Amino acid sequence: MKKLTEEERAQHLPKLSGWKIAADRDAIQKSFQFDDFVAAFGFMTKVALLAEKADHHPEWFNVYNKVEITLTTHDADGLSTRDLDLAKQIDAL
Repeated sequence: MKKLTEEERAQHLPKLSGWKIAADRDAIQKSFQFDDFVAAFGFMTKVALLAEKADHHPEWFNVYNKVEITLTTHDADGLSTRDLDLAKQIDAL
């Protein structure tokens, strides 16, 4: 797995809805808000199943109805197409 080039970033990142480059590392992040904890946890369960199938696991943080997801490819030491693919799948939920 290879890290995205600057050209690939410029081409693909604008196509992602609401995902931002992390301030402190080579990753993308997005925050999600739900009606309650059960809805947030249900979303996390769906994401976990997608991630497991892709063998690519997000870093995340959950408090009550909020879920923050960070995607980076540790094997590539930064952002890769695996992150973009998983972000698109998450957004499709």
